Amino acid sequence: MRLNEQFIVHISDGESLLVPTADAPFSGLVQGNKSVGAILELLGTDITEAELVDRMEARFDAPREVLEQDVASTLKQLREIGAIDE
Repeated sequence: MRLNEQFIVHISDGESLLVPTADAPFSGLVQGNKSVGAILELLGTDITEAELVDRMEARFDAPREVLEQDVASTLKQLREIGAIDE
């Protein structure tokens, strides 16, 4: 899976924004924290959910179970707005 090309990621000062282009199936902004920003960055290339969790575990000092829940929750929300290409 990867981030749909109709969405642009902007990360600044620990905040992340996901901005849809005019052709995107969603209109509005998605705002997130550092972990959401990391997930969005990693979705710039083709990656599996398990690989996302592995890379998040290398970046953040958090229990794997928490990271798995964060990744799953974020991916669910991104799928709901059409931001993920499977």
